[in-house]
Amino acid sequence: MKTSPMFFLTLAAMAGLSLGLSLPAQAAGSAEAARSKVSMCIGCHGIPLYHTAYPEVYHVPKIAGQSPDYIVKALKAYKDGGRSHPSMTGIALGLTDSDIADLAAYYGKAK
Repeated sequence: MKTSPMFFLTLAAMAGLSLGLSLPAQAAGSAEAARSKVSMCIGCHGIPLYHTAYPEVYHVPKIAGQSPDYIVKALKAYKDGGRSHPSMTGIALGLTDSDIADLAAYYGKAK
């Protein structure tokens, strides 16, 4: 009888859970560390009711108070090509995972 690799992965996961093992949690970002990083965001996202004309006219969303998980997912999507906007892609490509976590923590607490 041939056993699939998925069987062994499932068995290993179950064994880890039964032993109380878990994967390390993603490090939480630092809102304080983000204070020196937000200048790239404020120019668009910090202006109430702001609209931009590049690459087309659209409303720039408010990100203050947004869910940190959402901000992380959005920035990573811009970075890996899952989302497309020239300015956001350019910014996201220059961010480390730590930068992204810090910005998410900052804007998650902002009002």
